[in-house]
Amino acid sequence: MELLIPVDSRDKRPLYQQIYAYIRGEIREGGLRHKERLPSTRVLAENLKVSRSTTQMAYEQLLAEGYIEAVPCRGYFVARMEELVEVEHRAGDEMELEAEEEQDIGCRVDFSPRGIDLDSFPYNTWRKISRDTLVDDNREFFNSGNPQGEPGLREAVRGYLHSARGVECAADQIIVGAGSEYLLMLLSRILGPAHKIAMENPTYKQAYRVLCSAGYTVCPVGMDGSGMNPELLEESGADIAYVMPSHQYPTGIVMPVGRRQELLRWASGGGGRYLIEDDYDSEFRYKGKPVPALQGLDRKERVIYLGTFSKCIAPAIRVSYMVLPRHLVGQYRKQAGFFASTVSRIDQNILYQFLAKGHFERHLNRMRAIYKSKHDVLLNAIRPLEKQFVVQGENAGIHILMTDRVGRTEEELVLLAARAGVKVYGISGYYIGPVSEENASTVVLGYASLGEDRIEEGARLLRECWTE
Repeated sequence: MELLIPVDSRDKRPLYQQIYAYIRGEIREGGLRHKERLPSTRVLAENLKVSRSTTQMAYEQLLAEGYIEAVPCRGYFVARMEELVEVEHRAGDEMELEAEEEQDIGCRVDFSPRGIDLDSFPYNTWRKISRDTLVDDNREFFNSGNPQGEPGLREAVRGYLHSARGVECAADQIIVGAGSEYLLMLLSRILGPAHKIAMENPTYKQAYRVLCSAGYTVCPVGMDGSGMNPELLEESGADIAYVMPSHQYPTGIVMPVGRRQELLRWASGGGGRYLIEDDYDSEFRYKGKPVPALQGLDRKERVIYLGTFSKCIAPAIRVSYMVLPRHLVGQYRKQAGFFASTVSRIDQNILYQFLAKGHFERHLNRMRAIYKSKHDVLLNAIRPLEKQFVVQGENAGIHILMTDRVGRTEEELVLLAARAGVKVYGISGYYIGPVSEENASTVVLGYASLGEDRIEEGARLLRECWTE
């Protein structure tokens, strides 16, 4: 078939973006139907008098979002609309898509905030513990275990949380699960659906998606320099607040004690109110002592604590944990205690040995030193840009924020970096509500997965492309 796509050279969007948007609109509105064949990228490029790479980029985006499907040796066809998940696009999403596509082409340095340093993973130690676990005749590990997680591992986690994070709990309040997503879904079974959840804006988008998929009404609540604003939280009508007080993602704000007490007072002010504390990377702090967990200040048992080993050991281990207030443990056993643990007993035992024999503490100390060195290299390398940017979120975590002082937008910064071969991340992608004016020109740079030489190279390229 032939597609008559109105390509406008005066449109600020790139050509592939116009082609993508037109075809997507036709599929959504029924102009192009299921199983209808699309012209090849070559034929479409000839018809529109554009390069073939332009049509290929448009088709690749449509494929990635599920609007079309590629059948080997036959071509491209419209996918079933019933199988598509409609995504609401904010103003500026087209620019973000343009930036992302350009970043993927010729990317030399990726400042991803999600990565960790896998080169420093203690492979030999982990391999030895794994071998010892399987060589010994530990037949019990092949039977089903405790739904909450192995008692030894939960006790080891309790000891670590008490000494390192100031968390007050017993081992029977801890639930071990494969990732925080699973634990949030489990929590939805415990608490029930009749709740409205407030989340910091911007926030950790994956948690937002999980809570929305669980049927909750989730509302964004604005922040100030101390974290979630208690007055706005009260006005929201929410009875649960999801917060990251030790190192807010992605802003890097460390919530002061005064604000923590305000949130605890809010949680104590209503019968069914709770705070969900996500303590995802509190281990990495490079100035001063680690800030104790919010849960340790809680005397009314209003805090539900979430933690993970994904950042401090490795994401693939998929071991997270949740600490419930005592009065919710019975509710858990009634509403969700019949769910089997999602982490194998073998993996739990390996992690238990890693914790109990002191390997985790040594690994953590080594990773703090490694990340501190990378953190310092990045800050030193971008220091020549300090007149043009405000740097935030430093001295903790494994990413920083850079906010433009000279009037450039986030999209401009991302695109300039992409053209220089560097991938950076606009903060607007982390918002679930309106983007605040203070962060309108902000990008996120993660450094954990990069070697120091790559960090210096990426910073050099950013200095060149962002220097006015």
